[in-house]
Amino acid sequence: MSAQGLPVTPSQTVGPYLAIGLPWEDGPFVVPEGTPGAFAISGVVTDGDGAPVPDALIETWQADPDGRFAHPDDPRGPAAPAVPGFRGFGRCPTDGQGRYRIVTVRPGPLPDPGGGTEAPHLDVSVFARGLLNRVVTRIYFPDEEAANAADPVLAAVEPGRRDTLVAVAEPGGFRFDIRLRGDRETVFFDV
Repeated sequence: MSAQGLPVTPSQTVGPYLAIGLPWEDGPFVVPEGTPGAFAISGVVTDGDGAPVPDALIETWQADPDGRFAHPDDPRGPAAPAVPGFRGFGRCPTDGQGRYRIVTVRPGPLPDPGGGTEAPHLDVSVFARGLLNRVVTRIYFPDEEAANAADPVLAAVEPGRRDTLVAVAEPGGFRFDIRLRGDRETVFFDV
């Protein structure tokens, strides 16, 4: 009973009900598997206690290797993708251990609205239980030191937290773990 003598409303988990229609067979493939230069970005989504989140959904959006988007709203105008079958968009649900895997190609650098250049990166949205809205982050590449150092978005992040945005090289691609809260929380952006 509440302080006013009324029954307490039962708590409810906010979704996600992602498995109902958001994932699709080709979702994790930004490019077809076997595309020259294709690699995997994989990782684990964990909660504030470090436990895997088995019902999250990861979405990625990126430029092609020429730094162009496969979208008519690209401010430089639409262009055919530099890689056959490139979609620029990937979507992957996590498995029972919180793991995801996206197959893609390296994006090119992007022009920054301020006149500079943004380092090659993937934009990432994370949907998970308990989140009323998605959280947004970026994945940068570890072998782009000079480009990362000049990237205006990465430069705006506290130096001690920048590494939460940089993937780790591993055989066959890169690893990028996403920590939703707590110690070593991934940096998320207010967009």
